Amino acid sequence: MTDINKERGNRKTLMGIVVSDKMDKTVVVKVDQLIKHPVYKKYLKRGVTYKAHDEQNSCSVGDKVLLVETRPLSRDKRWRVREILEKNVTV
Repeated sequence: MTDINKERGNRKTLMGIVVSDKMDKTVVVKVDQLIKHPVYKKYLKRGVTYKAHDEQNSCSVGDKVLLVETRPLSRDKRWRVREILEKNVTV
C-alpha cells in the first residue's frame, strides 16, 4: 500500500525569531503575521509563539530561524528547526 521511496508532500514552513532556548532540544520561536481586520480593513501585526525541536541545541536567543512542520513530537511541539538564517538578530 505505501511506497517506501514515496516523497512527502509540501510541508508548511514559517520564519521567526527565537525568544527562549532554556529547554533541552527545544526553542520557543515568535512568528509575526499581518492580519487584515474584516471590518476596518486595517492591517494588524499578530505574534504567535511556537515550540520547535532543535536537535543540536544550536539556536540561541535572537536567531532568525526557518521552521518546518512535522509529526507531533510532544504535547506542544509540532515544528522542527530546519536552518538558522541569521545569528542573533536584535528583537
